[in-house]
Amino acid sequence: MNGKLIGNPVDRVDGRLKVTGKATYTAENHPEGMVYAAIVQSTVPRGSVLRMQTDEAEKAPGVLKVLTPRNMPKPAGLAQYSAIPMLPKLPVMQDSEVFYNGQPIGLVVADTFERAVHAASLVRTTYVDKPAILDLEKARANAQPAPGIFGGPPPGHTRGDVEAGLKTGPVRVEATYVTPAETHHPMEPHATVAVWNDPEHLTLYDTTQGVHFSRQFLALLLAMPQENIRVLSPFLGGGFGCKGLPWGHVVMSVLAAKEVGRPVKVVLTRQQMSMMVGYRPTTVQKVELAASPKGQLTALRHTGFSELSEQDSFAETFTAVSNMLYACPNVTTSQQVVRLSTSTPTFMRAPGEAPGTFALESALDELAHQLKMDPLELRRINHADKDPEHGRPWSSKSLLECYRVGAERFGWKKRPLAPRSLREGDKLIGWGMATATFPAMRGQAAALARVLPDGTAVVQCGGADLGTGAYTVFTQVAADALGMSHQKVRMEMGDSLLPLGPLAGGSMSTATASPAIQGAAASVREQLVKLAVADKASPLHGLAEKDVLTEDGRLFSRKDKSRGETYAQLLTRQQLPHVEGKGESAPKEEEKKYSGHAFGAHFVEVRVDEALGTARVSRIVSTMAAGRILNAKTARSQISGGIIFGLGMALTEETLRDPRNGRVMTADLADYHVPVQADVPNIDVQFIEEEDKFVNPLGIKGIGEIATTGIAAAVANAVFHATGKRIRELPITLDKLM
Repeated sequence: MNGKLIGNPVDRVDGRLKVTGKATYTAENHPEGMVYAAIVQSTVPRGSVLRMQTDEAEKAPGVLKVLTPRNMPKPAGLAQYSAIPMLPKLPVMQDSEVFYNGQPIGLVVADTFERAVHAASLVRTTYVDKPAILDLEKARANAQPAPGIFGGPPPGHTRGDVEAGLKTGPVRVEATYVTPAETHHPMEPHATVAVWNDPEHLTLYDTTQGVHFSRQFLALLLAMPQENIRVLSPFLGGGFGCKGLPWGHVVMSVLAAKEVGRPVKVVLTRQQMSMMVGYRPTTVQKVELAASPKGQLTALRHTGFSELSEQDSFAETFTAVSNMLYACPNVTTSQQVVRLSTSTPTFMRAPGEAPGTFALESALDELAHQLKMDPLELRRINHADKDPEHGRPWSSKSLLECYRVGAERFGWKKRPLAPRSLREGDKLIGWGMATATFPAMRGQAAALARVLPDGTAVVQCGGADLGTGAYTVFTQVAADALGMSHQKVRMEMGDSLLPLGPLAGGSMSTATASPAIQGAAASVREQLVKLAVADKASPLHGLAEKDVLTEDGRLFSRKDKSRGETYAQLLTRQQLPHVEGKGESAPKEEEKKYSGHAFGAHFVEVRVDEALGTARVSRIVSTMAAGRILNAKTARSQISGGIIFGLGMALTEETLRDPRNGRVMTADLADYHVPVQADVPNIDVQFIEEEDKFVNPLGIKGIGEIATTGIAAAVANAVFHATGKRIRELPITLDKLM
């Protein structure tokens, strides 16, 4: 791998397909004979279905089937599936129980979308009401210990003696921070097209962040061999976590398609996206800090609770960041969950770390204010030179350099210590900062690469591109290892028939798949060299393999570049249909000796209208240390997107439910306010390149989520610096600043 392409700001290889409409998204698939399904949703927050009057719907024009809990087919593997922790229990209408307002309780299948929606509106439901739990504060008395993720240990950590540390630290902060429920709202809604090729073989077009994961789950639920199921998702219009785990509409479409004997399409409405595919849960977090007069932390306690549905298992692990971010000898963290009559929350961009850094980084800013100390200096004083949670060395860590570069570019040294010191006309100006961090993880992946006689290459890995640029960076990795132009390489993804690809989540997709892709491509290159030096008709015949180099799809002598031939010439002469290589990748034991994390720093300027109480972010500098950057352009786009995501968390986003009936009131983009272009200031993104020999073979750390961490705290800290008002409950709206 000569590295000529790695790091270059290559344009998106799938860009032309997208802007010309040739990239086919899930809902754009129309298999022959396809029909449409519309979901009937509950209108009560808790209860059971007594009866559903479906006569009118069944008689409506074009209706093929009305499915209810009374006649919904039972998945053959439901019992085995339900035993797995963390997977949603999937309201596939197997009983009459209603757990939340908006739960699917019926499905109407018709020959057109409009007829399906109309017929669904004709279904009349009678309920037996049961007491609903809708008030988080009132339900706190029944809080339970938070469950572990996927059956793992519950969130929590203790080291040292926190009570002793609180006594020895004379400067104290104790505060409660609240983050509201947030909804993902990717541009592309969830969609599924289920096609039974025959009674034993299923093809599913689905908006999923992991085709292999979806196939595995369906095989378990339907009690079918995995090889009998094909899942396709070549293009995604965003996901942010809500397309990671399977949801009920997928199962309903599959069962309905088998029932009616035709392909069935289900596309969720924007309102249903707010009710049926997860959300980031509300968190209430208490942080206690103690420090010496010089700012050295002596104790940190981070506790709290988040909401959870009545029927599932999930926890927003917001305390995890307090376990590892700062060098504090006495730390304890613990979490609880409070069950409500709501739908099930799920992973959302930077799950755990996003709300957790808001609390921790806000509390640290409050401590700096009490100490009359620069908040940046306080963080430097408490910098952790090794992982304080596990005692392991970092695989690499350039956080101090992030602080230095970010502060210089922002002009931080000019920041006055006292709040309300900066003003321009009727605008109060504030400067705030916070640390960003996210774990660097990877899983298992496989890849296949082929060079063809026409001099092009095809590389396959069944991962997903959510719009992040995965097609592009994987193409760069493959082309580099093949010794070819990236314009000659075609990357294929999003199909469960392809080699095992990672779930695009946890900022681990690139770090997981890239080593496998590199390995497959390098294998092809090695085979081409062997073929050439062994071929008497080749100009490279007889050379040692180490003396043959490759570039732009051509093999040539190390000593004489003119002596060589192209891949196409070699394969054509030998009459080979292709040369193929395979690669696999998985975490190694050696990597477990180190702690892998990406780190960064946000510096934010806000302007607050003193009369109106409106806060606008006017400038951001973000510096990120995330290992090796594969594509400077797509990486900058990812960091900018993560920051914008965090701006929504800080200033505008909040999922509100009707306290009387649990119905989501912010169920469209008119009421749920995501940032738009006018809300986004100039964002200066800088990367601190790291050579990390331990985190994975390519030295990659994920960048999809880190920028969302810390940004809400940086904004809140800037608002405090501007106004002197400490906002501990997001979003920071004008009513809280008036």
